[in-house]
Amino acid sequence: MSKQIVVVYFSGYGHTKRMAESVAQGAGASLLAVDQEGNLPEGGWEQLAAADAIVFGAPTYMGSVPWQFKKFADASSKVWFHQQWKDKIAAGFTNSASMNGDKLSTLHYLFTLSQQHSMIWVGTGMMPSNSKAATRNDVNYVASFSGAMATSPSDASVDEMLPGDLETARLFGERVKAVSARFSA
Repeated sequence: MSKQIVVVYFSGYGHTKRMAESVAQGAGASLLAVDQEGNLPEGGWEQLAAADAIVFGAPTYMGSVPWQFKKFADASSKVWFHQQWKDKIAAGFTNSASMNGDKLSTLHYLFTLSQQHSMIWVGTGMMPSNSKAATRNDVNYVASFSGAMATSPSDASVDEMLPGDLETARLFGERVKAVSARFSA
C-alpha cells in the first residue's frame, strides 16, 4: 500500500527547493512550500494532516532554520495540541553555503519539532563518503546520518548544485518511502 508523503520546505534562494524536489522524487512525495511570509498555501494544513509521512526541509541560516520556517513550525502548535501528527513518519534535510555551516543545528531543530509532535524520525541510513578516494560529488560526502545535507557555495546558482548532493537527497527520499511502507495504518 502506497503511503502519502509530503515534503514541506522553505527555500530562500532556490537551492533548498531543488533539494526538496530531489527528496520528493525519491519518496514519490508531493511538495508543499512555505512562502516568503512563512505561510502555507491554502489547503496546506489539510495536506499535512492527510500525510503518512512529513519531510521537513529548510536552509541553514545563522545556524538554524530561517524565520519563515520557524513561523510555520510555531503555527503547527495547534496541530501539536491535538497530537494530529502523532506516529507519522518524519525526516529532515538542509542546505547551506559552508561545508559545515552548523547544518546539524538545523537538523536538530527539525528533529525536535518532530519529537514535539510525537513523530517517528528517519535518518539517512547512508554511509559517508569519507575515504581518501572520495570526491566532493559522491553520495553523502557531507556525511550526515540524522538527515540529508547539501552544500551550495554562496555564489553558486541553483543549476550549479552538485549531482552528488542531489542524489543523496533522492536516496534519502527513497529511504523515507521504504520506512513509511513498513508502517501500517
